[in-house]
This record gives sequence, structure tokens and C-alpha cells, in this order.
Amino acid sequence: NWSGALHDGKQELITHFRECWRDILDDDECSRLEKLLLICEFPFTVCRKLTVSIPCEGSYCRALVALSLALSPLWVGIYAWNNFDTNLWGWQMGVFVAVTLPLGLMILRYAPGGEGTMATFLAVPIALYGFVIAATWIDAIADKLVALLEFLGVTLRIPNSIMGLTILAWGNSMADLSANVTMARKGLANMAITACFAGPLFNILIGLGAGFGLLRGIKQQEILYVSLTPDSSTGFVFCFANCIFILFSGLAVNKGVIPAGYGYMAIGMYAVYVVTSLVLNYALPESS
Repeated sequence: NWSGALHDGKQELITHFRECWRDILDDDECSRLEKLLLICEFPFTVCRKLTVSIPCEGSYCRALVALSLALSPLWVGIYAWNNFDTNLWGWQMGVFVAVTLPLGLMILRYAPGGEGTMATFLAVPIALYGFVIAATWIDAIADKLVALLEFLGVTLRIPNSIMGLTILAWGNSMADLSANVTMARKGLANMAITACFAGPLFNILIGLGAGFGLLRGIKQQEILYVSLTPDSSTGFVFCFANCIFILFSGLAVNKGVIPAGYGYMAIGMYAVYVVTSLVLNYALPESS
């Protein structure tokens, strides 16, 4: 019945967040500093979990999926207001809540609890919806990160291009680096190499496409002129050279196998790229 579902849902939520808290405190692989940072991040983690629906096996919690569906419109309204100055707190929010709230209640009442799993035909659309909400979180956090980097750049008198070339690029790539290295060590080298190219390709095509699409809507212009800075042109040259070296060493020389020595050459090429970009930025500051 409904009262039993509400009671079970409350207990599931308490158990879930207690486990999340214990995972932070009892993780022997994390240093004290990492645990302190995770504890500081915990309130934001709770807010994210309460708005992003994850019905997938391994992180499934019936009550959390239901509650995140019901609360997601609130986050969308805050996100639209802060990032786009769009007010969704009128009839749009009423329609949004009228759709997600009953869905959340139905999941809480009829979806399997405990260690059960949600049916695929329900889990897939909910997971896709959760992916969209997660993307808004990423965009909101990235916006604050860029503002922080701009503040640091102005305070320390570091050009924006240098901040993007170093701190932003390294911070944005650390998670991918860790994941790709882990996959390679587990024998999934092909998957790791594919991810190395698929991630930047997604960022370039989807990031630039969506960015210019939004800019076109804001500017109301059919044509937008773009000028390449020296560091951007240098990045294109080194990216092209890297692809040529991979094709040559992997296909022409080693017949489909990329040699281990290529890793050292790639690291050296990246070092040359960073030094070249820095020299160009300071040698040609007026074009940056």
C-alpha cells in the first residue's frame, strides 16, 4: 500500500546516504585531505543525487530514483534562471511538476525495492533523462569554474589563453586520464585508446556545435566570424601531427600495433606543444 511504500522509501533513503557517508569515512585508499574534500563536497553530492535519476544496476535506489524525478524540475528552474536568465517558475514549472511528480510516486509505489532492478523499458528513458539533468549540473559547475579561472587570471595577471592551456586543460582531463590509464592496465588498451579520441571529438563537435548554436540564438546573427589565436592554431597542428604519427607507426610500420615507445614520443610532443604555445602567447600578446 501507499503508506508502506512511503515508509520503505524513507528507510531506503536513510540507508543509501548512510552508506555514502561511510564510503567516505571508511575508504582506506583516500588520504586525509581527500576525505576532508569529500566531506566538504558531501552536501553538493546530496543535492546532485536528489535531482539526477540513476536507475542503473549497482547504484539503484528506488526511493532516490522517485525523489530525484520529482525534484528535478526545481533544479532545472534554478539552472535556467542562473545560466540563461530564463524564468520557468510559471505555468511551465506547473506542467513540468505535473509530469514528474506522478511518475515519481508511481515508481515509489510499484518499482522493485531493495536489491531488485527496474525493468529495462522503464530504466532506459529514466537514465536518459538523468543524463540530461547531469549535463546541466556539469554545465553549471563548468560555468563557475571558468569564472573562478578568470578571477585568478585577473588577480595573478595571467592571460586567459594561458589559464585555458594549463590549469583548465589539465583539470578537465585528469578524470579521463585516470580512467584511460586504469583501462589500459586492465588489458583494455583498445578501449582506452578509443576513449582518448572519442572524448575530445565529443567535446569539439558537440561542445562547439551547441555553443555556436546558443550564440547564434543570442546574437540573432546568421554569420559569426571567428579568429584563431596562435595557441589554437598550434593545437590544431600538433593534433594533426599526432594523428599522422599514430597512423604511420601503427599501420605502416607495425601492421596494426602501436608500439610502446610511441607513449614517450606523445609525452614529448605534448611538452613541445605547451612550450610552443607559451612562447607564442608571450611573443605575440596582441593576437591572443
